[in-house]
Amino acid sequence: ATFVMAGAIARKLLSKTLDIDTYSYTLQVGKIKMKNQATPKMKNAIYSNEVRCPDTKTAEKMRAAILAARKSGDSVGGVIESVTLNVPVGLGEPIFGSLESDLSKALYSIPAVKGIEFGSGFYGSTIKGSQNNDEYLVKNGKIATKTNNAGGILGGLSIGMPIVLRVAFKPASSIAKKQNTIDLKTKKSSSLIVEGRHDPCVVPRAPPVVDSLVSLVLADHAIRSGLIPPVLE
Repeated sequence: ATFVMAGAIARKLLSKTLDIDTYSYTLQVGKIKMKNQATPKMKNAIYSNEVRCPDTKTAEKMRAAILAARKSGDSVGGVIESVTLNVPVGLGEPIFGSLESDLSKALYSIPAVKGIEFGSGFYGSTIKGSQNNDEYLVKNGKIATKTNNAGGILGGLSIGMPIVLRVAFKPASSIAKKQNTIDLKTKKSSSLIVEGRHDPCVVPRAPPVVDSLVSLVLADHAIRSGLIPPVLE
């Protein structure tokens, strides 16, 4: 809740001063995944369903997977994708305080987060440099790249392209299924069944939290760089 409260202020600050817009959505639940990245036109559909996926058909499959996990007393994880538009060039630092480092540090503070990737991410490790390199061009009078495999960040600095990152969430640990463990008193094998109400998937709750932390980091860097004054009149 505190992340979202602070993030709401940061999002307004970024929008008012630099026209920066961030949106996050459920890209994947278990093995159910959207085929394509959500476009800015699709962002209004993110909150049109319970799983926060802008693709209606995929959202229905995700919901079914979550309900199936709950019925079996289990849980599923997933991936949130975050896209930030209109980021100015030069936010970040080359080494200490790099934009990727600070974003990762903030996002790893979210419970259940176990992985983060930017742009082509781990897929980029499977292709050649000639395929992964982003070619530069002039678009509407501005320098841009033909692709965005860098995810909007190179050498720790923003490059003016959308910042695209993905956050992996593990399945919730508290499940109704019987699990093996250790009895600390007897030092012998034992079993555990966690009673009570449990979330079969925490991923649909995450988009506003990811939005908030991304916005907080970007606002911090924008203030440090002088793009946003420390005190607004």
